[in-house]
Amino acid sequence: MSPPRILFIDAYDSFSNNIVSLLTTTLEAEVDILPIDPSELSPESPGFTEDLTSLLRHYDAVVCGPGPGSPNLPQDVGLMKYIWELEPAHIVPVLGICLGFQSLVVSCGGIVKKLQTGLHGMIREIDHAIHRPSLEEGNIFCGVPLFKATLYHSLHADIGQDGIAAGNWEASKWNSPAHLPDIVPLAWVYENRGDDTERILMGVKHVAKPFWGLQYHPESICTEPTGHQVIQNWFKEAMRWNRVNGRTRELEPSSLSTITRLPKPNAHIEESMERSEKPLGGYHSWLNSGSELASFGLNRQYRSHSLRLPIHIEVPDIVEILQGDKKDFIILDSASAKASRIGADVRGKYSIIALDVDETMKLEYRAGDRHATARCPSFQQFPQEVSEQIPLGPRQTIWQMLAEFWTKRKAPLVDYAPHFLGGFMGFTTYELGLEGIDVKVYLDRPHNRPDLSFAWVTKSIVIDHTQGTVRIQQLTPPGSDGKAWMDSVATKLQTSAVWSDGLRADFTKFAQLNELTPPSTPKSISIRTQILVPDADEYEAKVRTCQDYIASGDSYELCLTDQTHITQTRSCSAPASSPPSALAPAEPGAAPGTPWQLYRALRSQQPAPFGSFVRLGGASLLSSSPERFLEFGADGSCSMRPMKGTVRKSRAVSTLARAEAILHVPKEEAENLMIVDLVRHDLHAVCGPGRVRVPKLNVVEEYASVFQMISVVEGRLPPAEGNGEKKKLTGLDVLAASLPPGSMTGAPKKRACEILHDVEGRRERSLYSGVVGYMDVAGRGDWSVTIRSLFRWDDEVAVADQGQEQQQQQQQQEREVWHIGAGGAVTALSTADGERDEMFVKLKGPLGVFDVDDEV
Repeated sequence: MSPPRILFIDAYDSFSNNIVSLLTTTLEAEVDILPIDPSELSPESPGFTEDLTSLLRHYDAVVCGPGPGSPNLPQDVGLMKYIWELEPAHIVPVLGICLGFQSLVVSCGGIVKKLQTGLHGMIREIDHAIHRPSLEEGNIFCGVPLFKATLYHSLHADIGQDGIAAGNWEASKWNSPAHLPDIVPLAWVYENRGDDTERILMGVKHVAKPFWGLQYHPESICTEPTGHQVIQNWFKEAMRWNRVNGRTRELEPSSLSTITRLPKPNAHIEESMERSEKPLGGYHSWLNSGSELASFGLNRQYRSHSLRLPIHIEVPDIVEILQGDKKDFIILDSASAKASRIGADVRGKYSIIALDVDETMKLEYRAGDRHATARCPSFQQFPQEVSEQIPLGPRQTIWQMLAEFWTKRKAPLVDYAPHFLGGFMGFTTYELGLEGIDVKVYLDRPHNRPDLSFAWVTKSIVIDHTQGTVRIQQLTPPGSDGKAWMDSVATKLQTSAVWSDGLRADFTKFAQLNELTPPSTPKSISIRTQILVPDADEYEAKVRTCQDYIASGDSYELCLTDQTHITQTRSCSAPASSPPSALAPAEPGAAPGTPWQLYRALRSQQPAPFGSFVRLGGASLLSSSPERFLEFGADGSCSMRPMKGTVRKSRAVSTLARAEAILHVPKEEAENLMIVDLVRHDLHAVCGPGRVRVPKLNVVEEYASVFQMISVVEGRLPPAEGNGEKKKLTGLDVLAASLPPGSMTGAPKKRACEILHDVEGRRERSLYSGVVGYMDVAGRGDWSVTIRSLFRWDDEVAVADQGQEQQQQQQQQEREVWHIGAGGAVTALSTADGERDEMFVKLKGPLGVFDVDDEV
């Protein structure tokens, strides 16, 4: 007997895949996903009603899901409105959730109004009709014990409940309102508002049709499992209604091309690739062309050599010894790993230094383009710089091209090297993530900067801070064992004055790293450097605008950001063609000037487990990120670690218990929960139903200088099907499906990003809110969110104020521009001044590396 089949109507919510997973696992059903506005099913089409009823005949039941917006707006509910209006002969059992619930109430004549204050990520006990009416009478709550559920809404259904006197409430709350005879209330929540109690409708059924609705979110990780019995009861009633009314579904699946299932064959996987009998074009032609760049890095073997790490040597020391004459750099620096600390910071126990990045191949892509670019500068293998354009076919994406490139270079795991072996290292911008969720803000940009820049790294060093080792490693070409090169690197390290001179070590710095290191406020004014920080009043106004959107039901949470711009004379910082002295430390007492000197200052002031220094694709990125975005293994395991809620250590907050008291409050827990449910949705997209779990939720952890509230969400990719007929998913699929990072967008992600683009003045976030990391040849990866960072582009310049330069008796000259992004998650419980203060606190750390006075 075939399993039951459910159609899920997706209103572009960031929790939809969690509902699909719940339906699949709880009901053992096949669940098809259809957007609210499929191009093949337009209400303007003459045959729309016939096409809709024909589609529904393939399903036992329909679920109308949550989403942003209002049930009164046709563009927000799409197909839902027409499902409620079906003629009796074509009716199908339906469950509406959140927006779907509100749409059902509106179809029955009810109205939807704003709550006094939105309830996003709030957990409340559900008061439901346990005993009457019976299940056979349509009460899907019948027999279900009391349970708590998560709420995500700013709007609520008004069926006249406020007009019922308190003394009559218990006797009336389950009765159909006289003016709305089609609505039968099944569940309520009561919210104490101080002067009064707000009665919020949580569950309904239609008096005659097989329509039900739930305002709360049954799929949330914080909705108690007891509540899943409501879903089971609904489906029992749906199937009973089908039997009683003689309704049977067509056995064959629908042929509508816009229908998908989990795991989704989304934009990152080319379904037609395996079935195509024609020669494959686009990037396939390039990959199989045999060109110098298309063949770069093929048939390599892993070789390595280990050294003991002297206690006084740190990552910058190794970089300066080995790479002082280079132009491009990729350094993933666990700057906080050397401090003695509570054990949690071992999440960043490795540092990775890509060597000779100048000589390796880079792959670049700009969002919206139909091609990528491969380039390699002149060196031994290439007498002159080589650049090749890689076409992307009509159904091809950059992620497919990267996956194919990686597959041709895949190597087995090495037991004795548990971390990076070589492979992709680089960055993606926030705008690349927007392309993946079809938010087209990347169009019409006045530059050609890459949104993705990956180097294929064949020479590298991995530092294990817990073991005190340095692993020199290479993906060696055929006919070479790499020994000569590795020996030369080891010799260069061990014979350097810095390596052997332990007297230069400042052992007090390890103790200092355990203490709060406040960002320095420089004491002298540099006439060469100008800073433009966000206007405090304007930022508060943006917070209030975000809250207006939240109150209107357009979002649950909006991660608002703003940018600070720092301009300084180009001579202060090395240009693209850096001289050999580009990695020289700043002179004692001198302000940091080059990007490297700024990075040294940043890592000293704000050591972080996911710091990075990247010179790639015309960008300079200096990061002290505390947040891991995504980690994945070669075995298909993947893990995300959303972080919301931070308290700096101080005399007032010096213990874990005190930090827990501060962070375990509704606002902080709700922010974390919203991102956890969003991350679960992202992982379900590629892992599939029932393959995602949350081993840690809203846990406060202690680090060197802060306490942070974190959660851990884990997933496992499905195995390849058949004999390789369907390609096995990799960590690249997880990365692509998860961008942009949910902790930097809010939810629902797509609508949140559209709103934020307008509120933030339609400016690019660029590298800020993107990710930095690697995927190695064995399929393992680790990526961090680009926050607590500063960046610049080589091609971005500002013209110095001529009057100021005349004071210095200098010619007018171009000045480079640095950017620092900062912000926070705005919710219904936020205050404008509180969000303003949070933004400026986060800004101060990166800004402190510049030798200027500021009023932040």
